[in-house]
Amino acid sequence: MKQVVQNYKSGELALLDVPAPGAKPGGVLVRSAFSLISTGTEMMKVSEAGMSMLGKARSRPDQVAKVVQSVATNGVPATYRKVMGKLDSYTPLGYSLCGVVEQVGAGIDDVKVGDVVACAGNEHALHAELNWVPKNLYVPVPDGVAPRHAAFGTVGSIALQGVRQGESRLGEVALVIGLGLIGQLVTQLLNASGVRVVGVDPDPARCELAERLGAAACGDPGSASVESAVAELTGGMGVDQVYLAAGGSSNQPVELAARLCRDRGRVIDIGKCRLDLPWNAYYEKELDVRFSRSYGPGRYDPEYELQGRDYPVGYVRWTERRNLGCFLDLIARRSVDVEPLVSHVADFEDAVETYRRLEEGELKAVAVLFRYAAEDAPAVEAPEVTVPKVPELPRPSGRTAPARRSGPVRLAFVGAGNYASSMLLPHLTGRDGVELSTVVTTTALSAANAQRKFGFGKATTDLDAALGDPAVDAVFVVTRHSSHAELTRRALLAGKAVFVEKPLALTEEELASVLAAVEESGNDRIQVGFNRRFAPLLREARELFGDRTGPASLRYLVNAGRLDHGSWYLRQDTEGSRFAGEGGHFVDTASWLLDADPVSVYAAAPAGNEDLQIVLGYPDGSTATISYVTSGPSSFPKETLDLIADGKVLRLDDFTRAAVYDGRRRQWVGSRLPKARDKGQNAELAAFVKAVRTGGPMPVPLESLAATTTATLAVRTALASGVPVTLAGAR
Repeated sequence: MKQVVQNYKSGELALLDVPAPGAKPGGVLVRSAFSLISTGTEMMKVSEAGMSMLGKARSRPDQVAKVVQSVATNGVPATYRKVMGKLDSYTPLGYSLCGVVEQVGAGIDDVKVGDVVACAGNEHALHAELNWVPKNLYVPVPDGVAPRHAAFGTVGSIALQGVRQGESRLGEVALVIGLGLIGQLVTQLLNASGVRVVGVDPDPARCELAERLGAAACGDPGSASVESAVAELTGGMGVDQVYLAAGGSSNQPVELAARLCRDRGRVIDIGKCRLDLPWNAYYEKELDVRFSRSYGPGRYDPEYELQGRDYPVGYVRWTERRNLGCFLDLIARRSVDVEPLVSHVADFEDAVETYRRLEEGELKAVAVLFRYAAEDAPAVEAPEVTVPKVPELPRPSGRTAPARRSGPVRLAFVGAGNYASSMLLPHLTGRDGVELSTVVTTTALSAANAQRKFGFGKATTDLDAALGDPAVDAVFVVTRHSSHAELTRRALLAGKAVFVEKPLALTEEELASVLAAVEESGNDRIQVGFNRRFAPLLREARELFGDRTGPASLRYLVNAGRLDHGSWYLRQDTEGSRFAGEGGHFVDTASWLLDADPVSVYAAAPAGNEDLQIVLGYPDGSTATISYVTSGPSSFPKETLDLIADGKVLRLDDFTRAAVYDGRRRQWVGSRLPKARDKGQNAELAAFVKAVRTGGPMPVPLESLAATTTATLAVRTALASGVPVTLAGAR
């Protein structure tokens, strides 16, 4: 299928061929009929992509701060790969459309194939021929509403949410600053609510349009006619509400709002304009400044948008989805007329040229629609579940490596997110003896991006394409934590070698299912992404430290830091605890340094924060204390480690510097100067590829992978019980 995309680094716009999405549970697959260009939001994004790197940095200081923090945590090379990977990727455009339901996912019963729906979301209602849309981001289109009008649903919801934030009342007077698409819709909604509207915009054509659609008066922001109209309509008191629907860097809108608003009036920001509030003006009138967050309650909440968990109507009357349905109902009842806003309708095939004309000012428009060609072809066949059933394949007998063919090792990636794109794939691209065969992702564009950047032979959203392909030797599972065990189990049963990013499993039951798949298939070709044991600096330090004769004491401080609000790592109900997700790294590193698997686990957590203190016991009496803290300062190194035994100390500082203390001597590993941070991903991948190619042993024995996972999961039990947990089956 085709989709409109933009490269944020170069500014290039393209109509790209990408894999068709599947109809996953909890949503529907929609074939687009019309999609709407937001001439404000989208064109701002298009213009921003055309800036220099310095211009991009100035426009997004929040992202620059994140880059600086990433450099401190991960080092310059890793951060550079991550940032450039994001910049040099195709990103989608669009967030408002109308289309026809082509497939219905499991758990959906409010629509059927053939129904016409309006869809919302900048990840789901894209300028693309097909979109998968979750339940709370689509609504059926009422009878009598044309599909081209229903395509306004999302921007209509944005305007409607702004009006709700203004708490307009019958008989009030409102000022709408900015008469673009959102401003025109706000004007109509206020007029339908019995509120008289004065509009402000420097474009006379937009002012004339707003007056034709119900505004009492409109004019240029610098003209006296606007102030005169406000004075006449309000008896000199000033307007009750001001809606900021303008964009740009000028502070004129907020200054005008203060001048024309009445005492204790309301100022609602809907657009993205400069907000340097003149303190005296806003203080003296005690103005109430409010923000309107996109489509309404539920926006940016993954449980609402992706998992379909609605808010009870008694607590949240107007949610994102209810706003969408309400706006369509207003169109159906002729309370809002969007047809006069349609400046241009373009065929979808002309999308790139349409954006060019808009950007260069050749096409002046309030609203532009893309019209998609009618499809006479049968519906696209796509899987109806997130993880398709694995096809029946011959199972290898016995725990031996599958026979290797001549030629390169062919790899399939399931998932191509930030970690895969910045820390794994760069080390595999161009490596001798490796062929990137297939990339499988849940979204079409991420698969196409990975194919373009890393040279995969195929890009798809269908897992069967990888698991059922006899040419694929190994499968990389680099997805959300909750899917690791199931995907690993299926890949093992399909006879593939598996590299799964940590964690291997989030529960004891998931771990048991993976081990059962090993028993059933006879295939134990598995590696978990515990890369730190492969870090060159740590391996050199261990060699310099030498063999030990007595028990050791190991201290591992992990300054994990706090996560951003909304991070999927925080979704403990689906993705497990944060330590369950990444704690295996530190358990594995300790066990490798001590050359044994833990036999006991004790854990404690200080009251009032998420810090963990974990003590691992080993067969020879050695102990490893892992301090996993989230409350430490970001300026402190993320990982520091001390191993003490036989009168010697091995010291590791964040994988940039290491030393061994023996008596009165201190021997630096390599050099006293810090090295570039290398946590072992490249060496780990080399070891895995070699094992797959040669049929030799996997880099880490399965027993050790299982023991590390068991110990990591036992932390939860130890916290709950308050006593040490004895681990069964430790070697």
